[in-house]
Amino acid sequence: MLEEVILTVDEFEAIKLADLENLYQEQAAEKMNVSRQTFGRIIDSAHKKVADALVKGKALKIEGGEFEMAAMRKFRCYDCQHSWELPYGTGRPENCPSCKSGNIRRAEKDRGYAKGIGRGQGGCCRGIEQKR
Repeated sequence: MLEEVILTVDEFEAIKLADLENLYQEQAAEKMNVSRQTFGRIIDSAHKKVADALVKGKALKIEGGEFEMAAMRKFRCYDCQHSWELPYGTGRPENCPSCKSGNIRRAEKDRGYAKGIGRGQGGCCRGIEQKR
């Protein structure tokens, strides 16, 4: 049984935005709806926890509140501009239902971050909303 390090959902999101998506702290803070200073505290805490898990061979557990997936995902065809929705769990569509193009993406509006309270500090996490 490995000792666990608990990473909150906000810390996980901060690592994703800063380290994977290479956003500046100001940009990442805006996406999470927190101040730059708060984002700095969140990312510092996350980095320490991840380093502790990696260096000492601990399990990394992500938790921090009750969340549920949004019901629908929005897509947009970048060739014909057609927009449509699909329920979560149905997989990503391969083609636009209107023109059959494969040049589709998640709709810009659907890429936002839900407001939640992971550490009592603001919002995070694409496509999920915190239960209240």
